Amino acid sequence: MKSTRVALAAFAAVGALTLTACSTADPGETDDTGNTGGEEMTDEGDGGADAGEGLRIGIKFDQPGLGFQDGGDYTGFDVDVALYVTEQLGYSADQIEFVEAPSAQRETMLQNGQVDMIFATYSITDERDEAVDFAGPYFVAGQDLLIRSEDEGTITGPESLDGLDLCSVSGSTSAQRVVDEYAAGANLIEQPGYSECIQFLTGGQVDAVTTDDIILAGLAAAEGSGALQVVGSPFSEENYGVGLPDGSDMCEDINAAIQAMIDDGSWEAAVEANTEGTGYTPNAELNPPEMRGCAS
Repeated sequence: MKSTRVALAAFAAVGALTLTACSTADPGETDDTGNTGGEEMTDEGDGGADAGEGLRIGIKFDQPGLGFQDGGDYTGFDVDVALYVTEQLGYSADQIEFVEAPSAQRETMLQNGQVDMIFATYSITDERDEAVDFAGPYFVAGQDLLIRSEDEGTITGPESLDGLDLCSVSGSTSAQRVVDEYAAGANLIEQPGYSECIQFLTGGQVDAVTTDDIILAGLAAAEGSGALQVVGSPFSEENYGVGLPDGSDMCEDINAAIQAMIDDGSWEAAVEANTEGTGYTPNAELNPPEMRGCAS
């Protein structure tokens, strides 16, 4: 596991690499006072962090547009939210250490104190909520389809995939959901990662790729030619939360920081910057998200 202290990275489009979406079978997504929360945070045993020591933040390293490592730079929407939130909590960018947080290891990393919080397309579920705490959500994603722009109007949602080829990663539950619930005649094509699915889509071997909509938008933005677009008809709901150690006292401050990001326009700007050129817009019925309450 590699981690590097970083400054706030500029928005950048990057090449699509293999990633595992939160929808795979492997687990795994206010005030304006500038409250730092530094005096209220307790030591590690109380589930808090000391503002003088810095923070270890778990992110994905291989999700273009969300959490991506390129040398010493870290880019993506999750990264932008993490940096905004931690600044509101009183931490400067050079106090943040980004740590790779693979989907299957996120609960363990929080429980073992390897990270202080996680921003990594970490969907809030009842099962996970028993093991760790969550603040947020900071985004509500939905399963969607990525298609070639030339097929706009022909492929309009999962119901239109009968007889067509659909790609997703091996072991993913998202492609099977399409067949089970929407298009029994769709042909499933499994690949080791989404980079392979993107190559198949641009090469014409498949007609669509499926996973969470904002992940698809990040992949399309990284591809960069404008040849791919998200259909924009999500058919699930994934609440991306900030993962915290069980018993953390930071939830309320994090929720306030996320709300401040929404209120001052930074949240919308971050979404747009990381999905530019894809035609993607978040589901307006669900986004910007409403903060859920923090457990007492």
